[in-house]
Order: sequence, then C-alpha cells, then structure tokens
Amino acid sequence: MPLVAYKELPTFKRLQDEGRTVLPPERAKHQDIRELHIGLLNMMPDAALEATERQFFRLIGESNQIAQLYIHPFTIPELKRSDKTKKYIEKYYEPFEKLREEGLDALIVTGANVSQPDLELEPFWQPLQNIIRWAWDNVTSTMCSCLATHAVMQSKYGQKRKPLQNGKLWGVYHHRVTNRTHPLVRNMNTVFDVPHSRFNVISPEQFEKAGFKTLVASKEAGTHIAVSPDGFRLICMQGHPEYDTISLLKEYQRELKLYKSGKRSKPPPMPVNYFKAETIEKLMLYNPEHMSKDELDILNKELVDTLENTWTDSARSILASWTGLVYQTTNANRSKQFMDGINPQNPLGI
Repeated sequence: MPLVAYKELPTFKRLQDEGRTVLPPERAKHQDIRELHIGLLNMMPDAALEATERQFFRLIGESNQIAQLYIHPFTIPELKRSDKTKKYIEKYYEPFEKLREEGLDALIVTGANVSQPDLELEPFWQPLQNIIRWAWDNVTSTMCSCLATHAVMQSKYGQKRKPLQNGKLWGVYHHRVTNRTHPLVRNMNTVFDVPHSRFNVISPEQFEKAGFKTLVASKEAGTHIAVSPDGFRLICMQGHPEYDTISLLKEYQRELKLYKSGKRSKPPPMPVNYFKAETIEKLMLYNPEHMSKDELDILNKELVDTLENTWTDSARSILASWTGLVYQTTNANRSKQFMDGINPQNPLGI
C-alpha cells in the first residue's frame, strides 16, 4: 500500500520525483478498504481452460494480502467447446452480460488458439472487441496476455502482428526492465525470465507507433510488457508469466505426440533455455504410443524434478503491483471506472 503525504516533508516530493506512489491526504481519506472484483476472460481451448484458470487465480490470490479479491471467470460463447467443457462453463463461469451490469474493477484477458490466417476471421474476434470497448470506459485496468495483446493492438491501434522469421518463439528468455520509474515494475529485479510460446510478434516499433511505453523487453523475445499511452488502462504482455513449471513440458509432449502419430511432419524443436541435459536424456525415452499410462506418469515425475522455475517470482511481483494500483485508483462503486479526482488520461499521475 502507498505512503500518504500527510505533511510538507521534502522526502515525499523526492519520492514522487522518483516515480514512487505517494497519495495526497485528501485522496487517502476516501480510500475505504474494500474488495476488488477482477474479471478473467478465459479464451483458452478446452485442454488448457482449467489450467490457465488456476494459473491466474493463483497469481491474483497471492498478489495482495489486504484487499478481498473476487475473481469472475467468463468466456466467449462463440468459441467451439466440447459438451464436457460447456457443462463446466455453465456451472462455474458467469455470463459477460451479468458482469457488465454489475461492473468490474479490473480485467484479465487470456490468449487463445487460432486457426485462421487473419485474427478478424476467428469466432472470438467480434465478441472480444465488444468486451474490450466496454472495458476501456468501464474497467480501471485491463491486462492482456499473448494472443489477446495481438488482437487488441490490431483492432484498437491498427498494429497487425507479423509472423516470426524463425518460426516459433518457444522457451524461457532473459528480460530486462527498461523503465524502472513505472510503478508496475519498479520493485522488480533488473533482469528476470519469462516463458514465451508464439509464432507472431508485435515489434517494439509497432508499440512505439501506437504510443505505448515499453516496460520490459528481451533481446531475443522482443517487447514483453507495454502500457497504453495513459500508462495504466491497458497492459499488454506477449509472454506467459502465468505458466506453471511444467507448462512448456506439456506443450512439448503434445507436439511430440502429434509427430509420432503422423499429424506433424517434423519433430518439434525443444523449447530453449528450459530443459537441462539430464532432462533431454530422459526425454529420449518418451514414446507415448508404446508406453502405458503408469509408465508415462513415472517418466513425467522424473522430468518435472529436473525442471527449474525462474519466472514465477517476477510474475507475482507484476500482479501484486497491478492489483495494488487498481486498488488505489478504482471507484468503490463497481459500476464506476475511477475514484473521484482520477484523470483517466493519466490514472497513475506519472
């Protein structure tokens, strides 16, 4: 929680000049401790729906020990689902119409699988645009992940993603904080890792052309986190900081299974900076067509024990800063976007 500048102490001004969050007393008096209502638009396919849900719930739940956090999962009905997944969504998810009526303080939008050459041809395209347009004027801050970032940049800012020259960007990459004055990343390590898994990219030049400020970037993976020109209402990520330790392993095994069944012409490359030599040696034994479920479970247990997670701490830091900033600027009335006195063109006052 932020400091309150309750007197004319020069230190408060110095901290503000450094980009620190310091509240004037008149704003602090109106900050009643309350719950936060965060929407989770989960567009992931059936196989990853619940795992993605758990990943974001876990990060949000660990992000703030003061506010009461209500997470509202919902999805887009136009997405193709199995009967089993439809029943799960009907039982546990909420309709967007209900959330729109009640209001949200913040919104997270996940990635999604694509099957069309242009995002505008995907079944989620128009419904997603409707949600993003509503959120822009009604939600304090929206955080987009991977594909959602590409969709928003194309629809709202006219910046269309481009295919990567080397095919798929897949693995764990070193990143550096490029703007430490922004409160979203100010308390993070200078260098940290982020998993990526994508075939396309929005370049740093495209983000800059749209007026975005890049906060975290990688020499190999490009821009990871960039914020809208106002600094907070839209946060775009190209990586997957929410990934579990085994997420890339499961993805690799799915791709390998497709190759061994003849549905993929070439064996998949291994995600970079992820598997150790001993992991690769064990993976040579992996043959899902000739192994029982028990044998696969034993092998996977051995594989998991060789993996290292070098990104979750930074993901927690980002989510903690984000929920804290939402808490400091959102209105106590869920149907209103900002606390009285907040400038929507510069919500953080930076």
